[in-house]
Amino acid sequence: MTFSFRPASRSSAKPLIGLYAESGCGKTWSALMLARGFVGSSGKIGMIETEAGRGEAYADMLPGGYDVLSMRDTFSPSRFGEAITAAEKAGLDALIIDSASHEWSGAGGVLGMAAANQAAGKTGVLVWQQPKQEHKRHFMLRLMQTPIPLVIVCMRAKYPMVEKKKPDGKKEWIRSETLDPDQADDILFEMFVHAWIDREHRLHVTKYTRPDLARVIIDWEPISINTGERLAAWSRLEDVSSQPEVPSKAETESDASSVQPPEGASISVEMTEPDTETLGMYDEKLAQAAERGTAELSSAYKQLPADVEPYLRGAVNRRHKKRAAEIDKTLATP
Repeated sequence: MTFSFRPASRSSAKPLIGLYAESGCGKTWSALMLARGFVGSSGKIGMIETEAGRGEAYADMLPGGYDVLSMRDTFSPSRFGEAITAAEKAGLDALIIDSASHEWSGAGGVLGMAAANQAAGKTGVLVWQQPKQEHKRHFMLRLMQTPIPLVIVCMRAKYPMVEKKKPDGKKEWIRSETLDPDQADDILFEMFVHAWIDREHRLHVTKYTRPDLARVIIDWEPISINTGERLAAWSRLEDVSSQPEVPSKAETESDASSVQPPEGASISVEMTEPDTETLGMYDEKLAQAAERGTAELSSAYKQLPADVEPYLRGAVNRRHKKRAAEIDKTLATP
């Protein structure tokens, strides 16, 4: 095989969109609206549906309808890979996976594979080695390399329980303030845009790969068919600068009816993807700063490079801020 270079073209980068929410917040309908706007009135939408038929609830509501591949009983990464191959053979213009959480935590998924390894007597790295390799090879790699023009990955989400130390020194479990998708920790890194949806069906964007996407998938607004139409225009390399200005945080907060973003859910723009070693180095710096209290952690966080900050925001909210708060209490104790 002979290798050759060609000029880079943004049109070769297929949008991969991640949506996560608690049950009942509208991620399935939002995904369908985004897909219909993207493919147009006659475009073909397909859904890998794992939710016992709930993904078909909108069959008579979405203009143009959509096709469904139902997956039941077992949800191994290889089965998802086979389903994506079937979607490609079906000639889809947009694919929705609803939900990708089953590949991770459903019956026969990655967590189940690891548990089976442990039950079989495997220990240490052997418990997770094969499940994670299967996840990367049959699920993540297939998502990233599929020629389908648009892929929307829906995930269940929840507020995990975290341990907190009370003033008297005792520990208690409380609900975290950060919504986490039920999938591998690194899945969001691969998305062009990822966002969570609140109970008013408004979008809260947590990552833009490119700054111009902020005019396409607009933060703090419900997803609509118009959202998909803007994304299609962006994919065709059309100028999106004529889109309405995205309201600033100050402007949005002045509206008493607006939904306020949770702490740590600010929009980020990622221009390059840092490697694991770089992320580990900065994560360690944050951990060291947290041991000196919240003020030091805040200072260290503000100094993160722009291409690193989106990847470590979750770690700050889930781990470092809690540790810094504990240190603050220790320092305040006479």
